[in-house]
Amino acid sequence: MDFIWNDGGRAACGFVGLAGDCVTRAISIATGVVYREVYEQLGALCEKSPRSGVRIDVANKYLTERNWQRQSVFDQAFDPQVLPMGKVIVHLSMLNDRLPHFCTVIDRVVHDTWDASEDGDYFIAAFWTSAEHQTESPVPGTESKGRESAEQELTQSEFDKILNRLRALDNTASNGASTEAEKHNALRMMQTLMLRHNLSRDDITDDDNVSSVQFTRIACPVNGRRACNWEKSLAHYVTSDILPSTQWFSSTKGHRTLFWFYGPLADVRNAISLFRELLLTIATAAQLQFRGYSRGSGASYAEGYVLGLPRTASASSAESNSTPIVNERALIQTRTIALQTAAERWLKIECNITLVTTRGTGRFLHDDVAADRGKLHGSQHEVTIPNTPRRITQK
Repeated sequence: MDFIWNDGGRAACGFVGLAGDCVTRAISIATGVVYREVYEQLGALCEKSPRSGVRIDVANKYLTERNWQRQSVFDQAFDPQVLPMGKVIVHLSMLNDRLPHFCTVIDRVVHDTWDASEDGDYFIAAFWTSAEHQTESPVPGTESKGRESAEQELTQSEFDKILNRLRALDNTASNGASTEAEKHNALRMMQTLMLRHNLSRDDITDDDNVSSVQFTRIACPVNGRRACNWEKSLAHYVTSDILPSTQWFSSTKGHRTLFWFYGPLADVRNAISLFRELLLTIATAAQLQFRGYSRGSGASYAEGYVLGLPRTASASSAESNSTPIVNERALIQTRTIALQTAAERWLKIECNITLVTTRGTGRFLHDDVAADRGKLHGSQHEVTIPNTPRRITQK
């Protein structure tokens, strides 16, 4: 029986991990609306994240408002051949209404991340059709069998679509959160597309593909509900000068301040390790010399230390006049901005966190001598990645 693997654009929109997103996926495939847009619309309708599923009544309301007509079915085992031609969104259910599932069937072919028609326990509970969404225009990621062949000439845009589809399949096949059925179907579809278009795994490798990046957030707790200015400056230094692909924000829990770092998984881990090590080094140095680091001369020393830490690139560098170096830096900057934008979007959608900027009051007492000493010691600090022992050297 024919089956076409399609995640509705979930991977391409930067979503990762296990999710009960069958309703979002089915609607995106059938309507052609971008997955993230459907995700946000359903979330607003049910007033919670649709990541763990959407109630049937909410899905029905969403579709009805967009001129999809519902038809109930009773005691009909799921067989795509009994459905009408065109695009059909199907509500499947097991006996006693256990484990409901949504999928899209186009011209009696299942378009999903796994083929529910191979499971004999599913029955058709209802389906939706719409005169406005028929098969005159192909669904993204599907191709007409009559025109496909190994010798087919592809435009650059069509070739890019095939590569993006293969990358999405590869993400699903290598994702530990995918089910065995999803992995099996993804690998099968990858093999078919690669053979059809004479492609290899090297052709789909794309180190700059932001959509394949796995994002995370990790907290570093610090004692005290009010973080010191130098602690905030240190978090900014780590994320801006050392690991710009990561970002940070702070929150409080009990009597502690939590410094959250978010971004690509490996970079966040490095940022957390570096932040903890620098935090301990600076606090220890201030404690030894001024018997404290949260106020007075000790805080001034710590602030100066952070200011003195080595920065990455110097605008006055002689290399800055080299065109290849400038171009490379521009590419790195573009990549960094793309990662930061994707991470902020991930934080809002997946973690339901919206960041706001607040301003606090600074200290009135500042020890310039202690700050200058800290700046000197900070300038002599060797900051390297990954984690290596760092010591204060004094002359």
